[in-house]
Amino acid sequence: MKQIATGSKDSSVMIWNMKPQMRAYRFDGHKDAVTSVQFSPSGHLVASASRDKTVRLWVPSMKAESTAFRAHTATVRSVSFSGDGQNLVTASDDKTIKVWTVHRQKFLFSLNQHINWVRCAKFSPDDRLIVSSSDDKTIKLWDKNSRECIHSFHEHAGYANHVDFHPSGTCIAAASTDNSVKVWDIRSHKMLQHYQVHSGVVNSLSFHPTGNFFITASNDSTMKILDLVEGKLLYTLHGHQGPVTCVAFSRTGDYFASGGSDEQVMVWKSNFDCAEGVDGVRLQHKTTSSSQARPASSTAHSCFNSHHPSVLRSEASEPSEHFNGQDSHAAAHSQSGSHSRATHSHTHRHLSTSSASTHHTQTRGLAQVQAQSQASDGGVPHGLASTLEHIIGQLDILTQTVSILEQRLTLTEDKLKECLENQMEIGLHLQRREEA
Repeated sequence: MKQIATGSKDSSVMIWNMKPQMRAYRFDGHKDAVTSVQFSPSGHLVASASRDKTVRLWVPSMKAESTAFRAHTATVRSVSFSGDGQNLVTASDDKTIKVWTVHRQKFLFSLNQHINWVRCAKFSPDDRLIVSSSDDKTIKLWDKNSRECIHSFHEHAGYANHVDFHPSGTCIAAASTDNSVKVWDIRSHKMLQHYQVHSGVVNSLSFHPTGNFFITASNDSTMKILDLVEGKLLYTLHGHQGPVTCVAFSRTGDYFASGGSDEQVMVWKSNFDCAEGVDGVRLQHKTTSSSQARPASSTAHSCFNSHHPSVLRSEASEPSEHFNGQDSHAAAHSQSGSHSRATHSHTHRHLSTSSASTHHTQTRGLAQVQAQSQASDGGVPHGLASTLEHIIGQLDILTQTVSILEQRLTLTEDKLKECLENQMEIGLHLQRREEA
């Protein structure tokens, strides 16, 4: 993997290089929480949406060059590139979906039939259609050329947090607040599958590029890998402590990333043929407390960069950061905080089909992550590569441990200083009493 882009409630966008020796870049510009991030298909741009009602286009380099435009009159919930990278579609709390050109960010048209906040909007694989989900309990399918609503799919028990097209473009899937995931055929408008496998709100989903599987993320702290061909649950993934807010496959499907309210983004290897489990890399975002802490919510998106062999996207929330990777999608939630460096640790996750206990933590935020991945160079023996990866993982753990010790030492010094000051005040008070 090469890069992961994240957005956070601290209003910044981060580009993380997965190689430990490479530095991360922090992009400041938004004036409020970043709700969505995505790499362009070429990987040369990163788009971010924010509660400050703007969308920014960033060049993911050290210079952090960006252009901003006021996209809506309320919070922008999502931003997504078209397949050819020429257009953007945005969804907002102002109840509209808008389409823009990437070049000069020219407004093209608006879609206005929703009667409540619009949570998500995506282009179809062939860029002819747009799908959107709203708090008005509808999922609408739009014709991009005629700008008309072709069909409305109705949710009865809840609304869809996230919606996306199947890679074939023939059906859509929606992650709903009624704890379920539904798959509809966009030609017959019939529901094809209805999965009731989670015990909490479903925040995000991502299709495997083959179209045979998809993965879901839920407030019940689990992710579920579902077999679309057989229509059944394959695996339940446990790793996050608390709600999992976003998830996304890499472009090749070899990896996926997840983000959660535990302030972490995890990158997983998709060993579907291996019953033992998946290998994961954990990205932990540490934040400092702030006297002006914002409410706990954030959004994260992820997507892949097409000019790389594979891309991974992931995202995290505020105390954690929003990662935007070009292959995976993840979301996380946090109370307050700022971006800081990420630490990596290699972990081994086991897949199981057992259900997880429900966490009742209420999280309205999503974290969006995009990551860019590159195929590793050939010629390195597998045994040597594994050993080197293990060594790097151990070094990262040591680095993380040293960082934690430094933080504890700083806290101890602060407490000691406070005690000395209190003792001095008590001494002066006693001295005054004696003089009196």
